[in-house]
Amino acid sequence: MPEPEHPAGRRPRLTRERVLEEAVALADEAGFDGLSMRTLADRLGVVPMALYKHVRDKEALLDGMVETVLAEVPPPPDEPGAGWKAAARTRVLDTRRALQRHPWAWRALETRPAPTPAMLDHMEAMLRILRGGGVSPQLTHHAMHALGSRIWGFTQEVGASGPPPTDPDEIAAVMAAMAARWPAVLESAMSAGHDPDTTVGAGCDDDFEFAFALDLILDGTEALDARGWTPWEGVAAGAEG
Repeated sequence: MPEPEHPAGRRPRLTRERVLEEAVALADEAGFDGLSMRTLADRLGVVPMALYKHVRDKEALLDGMVETVLAEVPPPPDEPGAGWKAAARTRVLDTRRALQRHPWAWRALETRPAPTPAMLDHMEAMLRILRGGGVSPQLTHHAMHALGSRIWGFTQEVGASGPPPTDPDEIAAVMAAMAARWPAVLESAMSAGHDPDTTVGAGCDDDFEFAFALDLILDGTEALDARGWTPWEGVAAGAEG
C-alpha cells in the first residue's frame, strides 16, 4: 500500500522505530501470519531491501516487535517490600492487557529461539519484585516456573474446545452423553461463567480463569514464604512417599 506523501513532497525518514511501529500496526491488522518483510515494505512505500538497514532479517524484526509491545507494560515499583504480591499481580495483568491489544504477540514470544534483551528485562522485573519482597531465591525460582507463560500475559492450554452446538436437539444429545460418561466434567463445565470468545474452553471466562490461577500461585508462594519453605522440604516429602 503506497504511503501518503509527506507535506514537503518527500516521505518521512525511515528509522528503526518507524519500521517497528508500522510492523506492529500491520500485525495488529493482518495477524502474525500476515506479516512479511514484503508486506511491511509495501506498507511503508519502500523496497524490501530498505528495511534491512534497520532490521537484520524477519527474526530481528520480530525481536523488535516484542520489545515494542513489552515497552507498553508500566514499570514496577522500585521497592515493593511487603506489597510484592500486589506488585507481581499488577505486573502480570498489565502484561496481559498489552498482549490483548496485540493478539499476535504471544505467537512472536513463543517463536523466539532464546530470550531477547527485552524479554530478559521483563523477567528481571518480575524476579526483582519477588526478591524485593523477601522471597528466597529458591522459592522465587520455583514460583517463576509455576507462573510459566503467565508472566507473558497468556496461558498455554491443551485440548482447546471447539464451538458448542446451537441446535437444541444436538445440545440435549451432547448433555446426555456427557452425563452418562463424564458427569464430573459436565458438572464442572456447567458451573462456569459463559464467555463465547474464550480460548480456555467453552463456558469459561478467560480473564477470570487467568486471574484465578495467578492468585493461586501468588497466594501459594506467599504461604510457602511465610513458613520458610526450602527445596529440601519438597525432596524430603517425596522420599517419604
